[in-house]
Parts: sequence; C-alpha cells; structure tokens
Amino acid sequence: MLTATAYALTALIAAGLIFIGARFLLVPRAAAAGYGVPATPGTGITPYLAVKADRDIGFGLVTLALLIAAPTHALAWFVAAAASMPLGDMLIVLRNRGPRATAYGVHGATAAVMLAVAAVLLLA
Repeated sequence: MLTATAYALTALIAAGLIFIGARFLLVPRAAAAGYGVPATPGTGITPYLAVKADRDIGFGLVTLALLIAAPTHALAWFVAAAASMPLGDMLIVLRNRGPRATAYGVHGATAAVMLAVAAVLLLA
C-alpha cells in the first residue's frame, strides 16, 4: 500500500514538473512570479525562463520513464538526487529576497516530499 502511494506520488511529481515547465514556456512572467523571483520586463531573463521550462519538462519525462521501466531502487535514487533541484530553487528564492513562504512552502516542501517518497521506495 505504501509503495503504491509512493509510485502515485512519483507520477504526480513527474506530471507537476511537466506542467510547471509548460507554464514557464507559455506564461513565463506569471510562472516566474509563482516561482518566487518575478521576471520584470526588460531584464532579458526570458531565455533563462525557457531553460527552466526545458529542465522541468525533461526531468518530468525522465521521471516518468524511470517510473515505467526502471527497478524501484533506481527510481528511488533518482528521486532522491532530483530533490536537489527544489532545494536549489529554495535557495535561489531566498538569495533573491523572494517570499519565504514560497521558498519554504513550495520549494522546501517539494524537496521534503521527494525525499520521503525516495525513502519509501528504497524500503520497498
């Protein structure tokens, strides 16, 4: 039961990454504001938002591929390693004086969930 929940959460993480990446492609300024570091007009930051979109979509697809084809432990180690991304995002938001609620409540919480899911998968 717990392993099935971990697999379901992994699928949600993958879908969330793909959704967030698509949002950064389609509405980059709104997505950046939701990220916690707004992109102001004229800053030339739009290409970096596209890179973030590409990263998120790519990692979402890799997560889905591992979910479908890899052994449970390989998926677990990938999810554990990938938790470094929301941790990095949290630090970026804090360093740029973004909202602490977003830094901890969105990015920090995402990393915590990912590490918990990885732990459950490792114990499976």
